[in-house]
Amino acid sequence: MTLTTEREMSPTRIRKLLRWSQRLLFITGTLALGYVSFTLLDARLYQVSAKRSLEGQIHLEREHHESQSKPAVKTGDVLGRIDIPRLGISVAVLQGTSSRMLRLGAGHIEGTPLPGKNGNSGIAGHRDTFFRELKDIRKNDEIQLQTLDGLFRYEVDWVKVVESNDSTVLEPSTQESTLTLVTCYPFYFVGSAPKRFVVRAHKY
Repeated sequence: MTLTTEREMSPTRIRKLLRWSQRLLFITGTLALGYVSFTLLDARLYQVSAKRSLEGQIHLEREHHESQSKPAVKTGDVLGRIDIPRLGISVAVLQGTSSRMLRLGAGHIEGTPLPGKNGNSGIAGHRDTFFRELKDIRKNDEIQLQTLDGLFRYEVDWVKVVESNDSTVLEPSTQESTLTLVTCYPFYFVGSAPKRFVVRAHKY
């Protein structure tokens, strides 16, 4: 009798387990979706704030150009804004490439010249957010860089894929102002992408 009862209860226990598993997966998925949505919203709101901050700094710079010295650049400072009109990219550039900086915007790669200065300035961005549309960039596309020093225009020279540890793309090829944009590759790779997608442009 006991053996029969246990056999009859077994499917019931399995159904209960399946129901709880479904609920757990639903809750986990909802939390994950909520986190992603919050992260994207936080980044977009920050971008609006950062761009307004940049405009305010530019206005102050024009008013007090000769009377104020520029403070040293700190991690998290808004350095400028990159616009690629053909691709619809417009993103604030922050100092540093920590996970937080790249979650909020594009990041200036430390050790390279500041954006707009002479030499090869490196800027990194996430392939699944702000630099997603870089996949469609082409030679001769225009990249606009707005900083406190003015609006600079760059023209794309080349695009290539390199290994993740290839730092030669950040080396200066000329003393003139060049811009190197870096993001992970492949664009739709799940997990930590093994390569880097690199765009090089010169100021004209």
